[in-house]
Amino acid sequence: MEVQRELDTRGLNCPLPILKAKKALAEMVSGELLRVVATDPGSLRDFQAFARQTGNELVEQQTVGSEFLHVLRRR
Repeated sequence: MEVQRELDTRGLNCPLPILKAKKALAEMVSGELLRVVATDPGSLRDFQAFARQTGNELVEQQTVGSEFLHVLRRR
């Protein structure tokens, strides 16, 4: 999976990871992938809801230690 952009939101709590992802996705082309690295456990459900509400595809979510990785495909 080739990710075009990565966003580091470690240490930020809701709603900042979502807001930063929304801004990054707005600057991307349709079909491109954005990886967001977060430390907020609530980001798992936040990104699921964000994808449903915006039409962007949540391609993958992973928990690696204390970090949460989210990969979104720009609609």
